Amino acid sequence: MRSRVTFIGSGDAVEVRGSEPVLSALERSGLAVVPVGCRGGGCGVCKVRVAEGSYRTGRMSRAQVSAAEERQGFALACRLYADGPLVLEAVGKGYKRRY
Repeated sequence: MRSRVTFIGSGDAVEVRGSEPVLSALERSGLAVVPVGCRGGGCGVCKVRVAEGSYRTGRMSRAQVSAAEERQGFALACRLYADGPLVLEAVGKGYKRRY
């Protein structure tokens, strides 16, 4: 299964393969929409907000994404898995808007 992930504002999009984390798909495609940090769910650099779509997440540091934030759609891209098309907004530390 492949899922298309599109970013609010820039319109950048990437195809995510099967159970590939969103951050891995971004790195594979060369899109620098989300900064890359530890890749392990601990640093918060790749924090995003899911505006639309179905997804699941892996284990993330509560220091970076609280339970309340997770309920509001926030996740770390390194621990975010698309279950269909997604629309995301990059919000992590060090993110600089390009639009």
